[in-house]
Amino acid sequence: MNTRTVYVPTPDGTALSTDVCLPDGTRPLPAVLIRTPYAREAHRAELRGWAAHGFAALAQDVRGRHGSPGEWHPYRDHERTDGAATVAWVRTQAWSNGEVVAVGASYAAYCALVTALAVPEAACDAGPDAGPGDFHHDGAPDNLRRDGAGGGFHHDGVPDAVIAAVPALGLAETAREPGGPERLWARAGWWAAHGDRRDSDPDALDRALADDPRLLEHLPVARLAERLTQSLGRELPSWSGLWADRARGRLVARGSTARLPLLAVGGTRDPFAEDTVALWRGWGGPSRLLLGPWGHRLTADPAAPARARLNLGALYVRWARAALAGRLEPTRHGAIALGDSGRWHSTRVRSTPRPASRPDVTPQDATAQLGSEWRAGAGRPETEGRWSFGSPTGLRLLHGAEFNADPDRPVRSDDLAVPADGERADRCLLLSPPLPRPLDLAGAAVARIKVTADTPCADWVVRLTALDPAGRADPLALGIVRRTGPPGEAADISVPLGTLGRRLPAGTRLRAEIAGHHFPAHARNPHTGEDPVTATRLAPSRRTVNPRGSALHLPVVARRCYVEPAPEICR
Repeated sequence: MNTRTVYVPTPDGTALSTDVCLPDGTRPLPAVLIRTPYAREAHRAELRGWAAHGFAALAQDVRGRHGSPGEWHPYRDHERTDGAATVAWVRTQAWSNGEVVAVGASYAAYCALVTALAVPEAACDAGPDAGPGDFHHDGAPDNLRRDGAGGGFHHDGVPDAVIAAVPALGLAETAREPGGPERLWARAGWWAAHGDRRDSDPDALDRALADDPRLLEHLPVARLAERLTQSLGRELPSWSGLWADRARGRLVARGSTARLPLLAVGGTRDPFAEDTVALWRGWGGPSRLLLGPWGHRLTADPAAPARARLNLGALYVRWARAALAGRLEPTRHGAIALGDSGRWHSTRVRSTPRPASRPDVTPQDATAQLGSEWRAGAGRPETEGRWSFGSPTGLRLLHGAEFNADPDRPVRSDDLAVPADGERADRCLLLSPPLPRPLDLAGAAVARIKVTADTPCADWVVRLTALDPAGRADPLALGIVRRTGPPGEAADISVPLGTLGRRLPAGTRLRAEIAGHHFPAHARNPHTGEDPVTATRLAPSRRTVNPRGSALHLPVVARRCYVEPAPEICR
């Protein structure tokens, strides 16, 4: 096994720094390509793991980062053209058999996807429900001409399969929730660590907050970079442009025309979990979903439950071999972990997905639609459990049917403590009776609430927490949506709570909070009707929650279908 650094040319002459790790021997090999802004050196152990299993493994610094020259502009078109140039270069090498798997996590998943989705129109003729006879051995449709070199598509820059883990799908997807509110803390942390620089400083925001604990309260949000500059000692000129792009779902929509296989990997605690699910269920080719009880670092997170730890490297190798050999069924299915129970539940989408968004459909409506289609298409292994508000067997109202959402005193995202009484209530608080028996949850959850706000614009936050018999709190689900409308107008709102995968033991209570803010994870809504990114004036908002007709809807597993994740993903 040997590793060397080479410089891969791109169409404009920029040479990208690339580590190539090859196993011993001279036979042509399939290749795995990782393109990352987080330093190719960090992937050397991963490259050796792939090489040990018979792959040529490459990790490349994207343009303008670490060892690669040029200017880096996140999510610009150069990621697609540079990725295509690298895939085409791989196929010309003596050690290559022409097969390439694009692999990446977070931003690197975006790099893999935009390269994979640079597909010629001829590759998009067959639908996701095509039978095995419509495919060549590697999943390409029969009507797609091949170039005769190593089995690659006639478009030399398109890989044969893609593995996308915790995908950060674009500026709009990372900057805002599907329901509209801005992801303040995460974007400030990422831009402070990686934005407008060649290398990375992961602790930059922590140091800035130590110097200025009220940093994230600065208004307007669009000029927060000016305050960050004082702590970082450098400017962040791209910060304001982060908030300009509001068009979500472009990669997911393009994925519906794809023909190559996809493995989408995510975590139920990852902020991009719903993008992972949407990518999987909308993909046009064979697609697999692996959704564990993880955050953005997946199994590398020390807090990941021990019983839910998987050897993801071994699973990736097994899936890549199956994908390249054409052994994957032309379906969409996968596995969701039931929390830290060690159990995995099978999930499948049978129906052809409808468009995730239309001009007359709000983001939260689209997300709820996807969830209902998923349940309906999965052969109904889940049933919808309804916890009605104000019901002794559902969610009992403790206090806060009327509350004040004050952006100067917002409900905090970093504190699970709740007020003991309803004096000067800042949220609506509800509690269920103890569960009489264990409860498995797998699928999309939603809160449907009847509410009123006395301001023209209001964010509605629903935070669901599991309380064990000793009263210890464990976050279960969170949803946040933005609504605009005449002040005082009653509204029925659906708040998607994401995809759940949990086993709740008997005796667990469900606590639901409905609030107007979730700060500093999300920017404060000023309640004036102004854009929260540019607003400089904040106003309180008086809220009302009507328990009648409001309910929490959870995906209860009615027919247990436990699976081993690796065989399920690789069939």
